[in-house]
Amino acid sequence: METQKIIKIIKNTESPLKRQLLIVALITKLLETIGKDPPIVIGGCALSYYSREVYFTADIDLAYGNREALDAVLRSIDFERQGRYWVHEGLKMAIEVPTSDLAGEDSPVEIVEVGEGLRCLMIGIEDLIIDRCNAWKHWKSETDGEMVELLMRRYQSDLDWSYLEKKAGQPENDTLSDILEIKKRVGP
Repeated sequence: METQKIIKIIKNTESPLKRQLLIVALITKLLETIGKDPPIVIGGCALSYYSREVYFTADIDLAYGNREALDAVLRSIDFERQGRYWVHEGLKMAIEVPTSDLAGEDSPVEIVEVGEGLRCLMIGIEDLIIDRCNAWKHWKSETDGEMVELLMRRYQSDLDWSYLEKKAGQPENDTLSDILEIKKRVGP
């Protein structure tokens, strides 16, 4: 599908999350066209996806290592660099790339089909839970603590508990006791 047609679909889409996923899917398609790997949606946009829009963020966070390729693709669809963000005034969207990759080679991702033959990659639910638990523990973000419990409750039968607990226990996370405490409350 042609880039301008996809941009028109984005402009006519009401759901803010669907608009965000469509733009990431377009970026994915354009990167793959030039032989590059797809970016991975992380942060608040991923939280919005998994929480079914209970949580919402205005910007899109991506994990991507090849900044040169990503920058070229973003410029090609009229995003402009403004500080740490790439902004598209016409679409009222902002993209940030705070990290080059997910921590650990075994980090699972979810493929999200967004329609029109487009798809994007989403951080796995377990890694998102760890990320939000870290924010709750280290930055005292109560919202993130609530989101951790919501996600663990909603996805309890789908979670890879052994992966989640192993990853939570790693020194860079040190959130295993928090995860186990919430696990007791939500009960798998």
